Amino acid sequence: MVSEPAAGGGAYAAAFEAQHRREFGFTFAERPVLIDDIRVRGTGLSPPAPAAPTAAASGALPPPTSVGRTYFESGWEETPSYSLQSLAPGNVLEGPALLLDDISTVVVEPNCTATVTATGHLEILVRPRKGARGETRTGPEAQRGAEAAPAEGAPSPSGDADPVQLSLYSHRFMGIAEQMGRTLQRTSVSTNIKERLDFSCALFDASGGLVANAPHIPVHLGAMQDAVQLQQRRWEGDIHAGDVFLSNCPHTAGGSHLPDLTVITPAFLPGDGEAPAFWVASRGHHADIGGATPGSMPPFSHSLSEEGARIVGFRLVSRGVLQEEGVRSILAKSRNLADNLSDLKAQVAANEMGLRLLASLAAESSLAAVRSYMHHIQANAEATVRAMLRAFAARAGLGANGVCTAADQLDDGSEIRLAVTIDAAAGSATFDFSGTSPQSYSNLNAPRAVTYSAVIYSLRALCDTDMPLNQGCLAPVTFVLPEGCLLNPGETAAVVGGNVLTSQRVVDVVLKAFGACAASQGCMNNLTFGDETYGYYETIAGGAGAGPDWDGRSGVHTHMTNTRITDPEVLERRYPVVLRTFSLRAHSGGGGAHRGGDGVVREIEFLRPTDVSILSERRAVPPYGLAGGEPGVRGQNLLLPAGGGAGPTVSLGGKAFVRVEAGARLRVLSPGGGGYGAPAEAYSGGSRAK
Repeated sequence: MVSEPAAGGGAYAAAFEAQHRREFGFTFAERPVLIDDIRVRGTGLSPPAPAAPTAAASGALPPPTSVGRTYFESGWEETPSYSLQSLAPGNVLEGPALLLDDISTVVVEPNCTATVTATGHLEILVRPRKGARGETRTGPEAQRGAEAAPAEGAPSPSGDADPVQLSLYSHRFMGIAEQMGRTLQRTSVSTNIKERLDFSCALFDASGGLVANAPHIPVHLGAMQDAVQLQQRRWEGDIHAGDVFLSNCPHTAGGSHLPDLTVITPAFLPGDGEAPAFWVASRGHHADIGGATPGSMPPFSHSLSEEGARIVGFRLVSRGVLQEEGVRSILAKSRNLADNLSDLKAQVAANEMGLRLLASLAAESSLAAVRSYMHHIQANAEATVRAMLRAFAARAGLGANGVCTAADQLDDGSEIRLAVTIDAAAGSATFDFSGTSPQSYSNLNAPRAVTYSAVIYSLRALCDTDMPLNQGCLAPVTFVLPEGCLLNPGETAAVVGGNVLTSQRVVDVVLKAFGACAASQGCMNNLTFGDETYGYYETIAGGAGAGPDWDGRSGVHTHMTNTRITDPEVLERRYPVVLRTFSLRAHSGGGGAHRGGDGVVREIEFLRPTDVSILSERRAVPPYGLAGGEPGVRGQNLLLPAGGGAGPTVSLGGKAFVRVEAGARLRVLSPGGGGYGAPAEAYSGGSRAK
């Protein structure tokens, strides 16, 4: 709703455009404004409420209800506590003191005085605080003194990080990313983003380095730094306030796979020159952007061109004006262009929220302090990973330059091989993927940025310190990724499966090298269906791997995915399907001293002829157990005949595209997680799933 402009004159259209730009970060050029309704509001002043009758004034304080020691900035102080109801007008209390009633506590700090007024209210006189040397600081002189010599614990634009401020800034930055995510969810329209939460939001420093993120989708977050930095280089010298950039190319723009559209916004602050002070970005999985099959996740793609629209870099918003016609042209083959446009606008709005909150934080604590703590947070992550590497090398007895290795095999026989060489003195490591299979003719190729994402996630998971995932995690790491291998493919390679399947297996291999836990389901069980009018996409949960002192969780999204499943009511209301079964797959987790988590059974009936695609792994090679634990049960994808008829149940294998009749059902049985440790005794919980 737009209120009457303060300047008067009925300039509602200009006020609406200003408010729209402030909230969403753009306006529509030459688009008429529809007036939906008109409201009239009257305002006025009410007379002040009469003062409540109070007891007669008294200067005598009642005895305190208790006296205890309380810690203030000046140290421990003997502090009396009083009941608020026992105080009378005229009572004066010198701090420190605690004043309590049924619903609140008032703290009167040292050097402050509380007085009960004639109407029974509290009036607290706050005197100037004494500085560290005993001098009194007040007014402008105190402000200049604080700038010259910050008090202990205050944000410092340079030097060593204060631990308290480091924690506060870490949570502030993550909080900004979370607010971006809430804005994106609230303003989006697609099931994928609004219901499944298949999106990520993050903050970046002036160089494009990842600073902090909300706990969204790990496979997005590690790759988004590349996306931001590549757009910086692409548009260098031509970046302006009000610009927003769009990309998705996995090979040349830091993308994960083509359905993940990344919206990137530079942050310009007043008085900070012509270069962006920060960057914010949001990445969302769009349910369809063209390509060979509905949902843009073709199970048998052999080149990137079969997987949808490819965007290396496009100026989505130019100086505050949305370039809608350009987007329509790029995404012309999408089966649901309206949802694409709405969700892109929501991503721009989410970024705008991030810009406002970053600007507010800089105004609150100074731009220098914000920049300094962005650096401190990255340095803290680096130090934490170095400490973890040293501790692991010592625990595993690796010596000065020890090596730990691991390998795993995809269902098509492709291998991922890893040798981690740890320099214990430096706390650094080389992740060498030499020996990994060549680029695949299938779509299981993982772009380099996705490989980095899998490693940065694994390193963060191996650290037991609470910190944002950021670029500092990779500072101690050197990569050896042979050109043209499965994890560093050529520019035309199909990658839609590499992002959602191979990335999971890279995590399994890294965690196996460190002996951290057994394999999780190693898959996202990607299901897409639709026709020429719509596309739907979901990932299906499975079992998590067990560890040295925990059982694996059942029926969860693991590692590189962190999405929700669509609520049954939403699924059935929006799409021509019925959800027949969604349950745990009993006994599908691997046995061991600690059991792997169970997978799930998900069965969907299609109410009209539909194109269905399934892209999954661990249908041939089971999730491995560790330290004597048993493997999890492999997954299955089954097509049941329409109406429960006499036709055969057909196994679709791990990757399939099929056109189904009305009444046909797809049953997905996702893999269980591997077990950890030799079982203490034979498993007696019933026969395992087959």
